[in-house]
Amino acid sequence: MSKRLWTMALAVPLTAATVLAVAPAASASGGNVDSGGVRTSGGCSGATTWKMKAKSDNGRLEGELEIDSNRVGQTWAVNMKDNGSTVFTGNRLTKAPSGSFTVHQLTANRAGVDHFVGTARNAASGETCTARVNI
Repeated sequence: MSKRLWTMALAVPLTAATVLAVAPAASASGGNVDSGGVRTSGGCSGATTWKMKAKSDNGRLEGELEIDSNRVGQTWAVNMKDNGSTVFTGNRLTKAPSGSFTVHQLTANRAGVDHFVGTARNAASGETCTARVNI
């Protein structure tokens, strides 16, 4: 076997092994991972922004959704689900000084990857936010 063919024969399996080893961690995170959990962020249908975090908490999971409109006194209808099961539903009011609110919810740590989805709708403007994080 030629030296070039031998090199290729080794390079392909090593590259594939590296990709397979890294892919599950990246796909399971759904965002930035640190000791505080997994975090994602994004924009809503208007100028409002959202942040969502999920982390382990004494054998359970904590889902956290922050909505920041920079306007105090807005009412938002909020819903949070974990693997399709509703874990929080309610209204929240943006508060001073930042014009934001945060919802924290503890839920069971189900087998496999947990898929958190948070939605919020501004009662006055109709603006919507959809946040997702996987842990």
